[in-house]
Amino acid sequence: MLRTQLCPRTTKNMLKRLIPVLFLILCLSASPFAVLRASAASAAPSRIDAVLLIDVSNSMNKSDKNNIAGEAMKMFIDMLSTQGDKVGIVAYTDKVQREKALLQIGSAGDKQDLKDFIDGLDRGPYTDIAVGVEEAVKVLENGSDPGHEPMIVMLADGNNDLNESGSRTQSQSDQELFAAVDAAKQKGYPIYTIGLNADGKLNKNILAGLSDETGGKAFTTDSADDLPQILSEIFASHLKLKVVPVQSITANGSYQDVTVGVPNSSVLEANISIMSSQPVTAKLTDPSGKEVAIPSNDVLLSKSSSYSLIKLLSPEQGDWKLQVKGVPKDKIDINLVFNYDLELKIDALPSASYKKGDTIDIVSYLYSNGAQVTLSNLYQDMKAVLLATDTDTGAVQEIPLDNSGAEFKGSFKIKESHNYELKVRAEESSFYRESDVLKIDAKTGAVSTAPAATSRPAGEEPVQDKESSNTLYFIIGGVLLLIIAAVAVWMMRKQANRGFVGQMVVEVLDGNTGEKTYPQYKKLSGFRGKFTLHQLLQLAPELKESEKVVFTPGKNDRLLLRSSEGITVERSGRAADTSHGLELKSGDRISVPLQTVDKTILLEFLI
Repeated sequence: MLRTQLCPRTTKNMLKRLIPVLFLILCLSASPFAVLRASAASAAPSRIDAVLLIDVSNSMNKSDKNNIAGEAMKMFIDMLSTQGDKVGIVAYTDKVQREKALLQIGSAGDKQDLKDFIDGLDRGPYTDIAVGVEEAVKVLENGSDPGHEPMIVMLADGNNDLNESGSRTQSQSDQELFAAVDAAKQKGYPIYTIGLNADGKLNKNILAGLSDETGGKAFTTDSADDLPQILSEIFASHLKLKVVPVQSITANGSYQDVTVGVPNSSVLEANISIMSSQPVTAKLTDPSGKEVAIPSNDVLLSKSSSYSLIKLLSPEQGDWKLQVKGVPKDKIDINLVFNYDLELKIDALPSASYKKGDTIDIVSYLYSNGAQVTLSNLYQDMKAVLLATDTDTGAVQEIPLDNSGAEFKGSFKIKESHNYELKVRAEESSFYRESDVLKIDAKTGAVSTAPAATSRPAGEEPVQDKESSNTLYFIIGGVLLLIIAAVAVWMMRKQANRGFVGQMVVEVLDGNTGEKTYPQYKKLSGFRGKFTLHQLLQLAPELKESEKVVFTPGKNDRLLLRSSEGITVERSGRAADTSHGLELKSGDRISVPLQTVDKTILLEFLI
């Protein structure tokens, strides 16, 4: 039985365990190397926070009768990294049918949870685009990481179909949509729209307007079969990558060779998507001629009814041989998207002010994992230009940069006493990168913004800066130690009375009939300290066994689940270890099969 209060002895023991941890925090915060660690972390490759916004109204039955939309969305999820990308899902009609908060992907199981959610979506009557867009924006507002790249991917036919017997008017819907799009624009949430036009009734203007206003892109197609290709384009566009068409083949029943060229050692992942209407099998050989198992430690495989996705992790540079075998006469499309660990930065300008007639020397470098790339062949394989925009006139000058060494360099002459924006763009066949923007005011002679100088070696500071920084670190660290200790004691005392946030979606599956109850949304705010699953099920006598499952508040708005001996809790189809507390974050789904009755409790935690 879990205690609702901590006794003094327990509190003392916990403090004993906390003191070494707090001391470690003090040392780390006081260390001058903390700054270097933070800098390295900021150089990590871009992560995506994506909300998949899906119209599930009945009209989509005509536009997408084979549910290729769901398959395409699942392929998009498979293309994401398992190292921190987030995905949320909003399915709407004239209301939010189902929703999944942003889930941080850390494993193949997390991806499977998202794909299972998509498979479980049902159709409904009527359509109100504003409802979907507004909710997608809220999902990003509530869970997007400031360091990630947020985006909304919307799949719809662009037409509203409001319930005539309801109180909602088209004018109200339009006003709400305008407000939602404005919020997305202000917060930097680009909306990528995909319009299905199989029945010829697509409202292109609405969807194109959503994308134009928010900085996304609009795609249209007459065939749902094009969706996997479009989703690949969106994924690539958002991360400044390019889809590389490998080739299309007509299957002949035997293995056919396809060359996949990995251009350099900065490739984090190579996503090979194989689209076909019939099942395919594949073999893979690395550049040394060694056959590589699919799947294996460095080769991931995801399969569906319409695609296969092979993901190579940190692949060796060179030509890989892919062998594909399909059903005779089946058309197989193969595309390639690389994910790079590369950034492009402009060196700080040598002068703090410039005027008409001055010439500015521009130098730009590639960075991998926070370190400057010094391999000249990587620069030579790319084309780089300086994009100089006269913001007074709107004119853009494109100046080729020299790439003969381990840098991109060139010059720009200021022709007028105007404001200018300068940035470097470098690209090759599979990706492009853009640097930060330098803003120059040639009217007053000021460089209003500039990236940090890179000429000083990493970690080197002036002597006075080091001494004052170290003193400041120790002072701040001491204060933090006192604050953290005080907060820790206060938190332990308050643990027993902590409240809960969010809600639990509850369904009961009958093992005899296979029938499942309608989802019930149980708000958790009424519980304090702890509650049992039996309480959540309104103390139904036949489900008394569920009182062995106990929930307590966790950190960061999460739940901790513990269960007694004799009851099993499953996650992703496998029994979970709850002895030390199973942590549930928003979007997590679990099931609890009961032993005394042939029923399974299905739970999803949402915030």
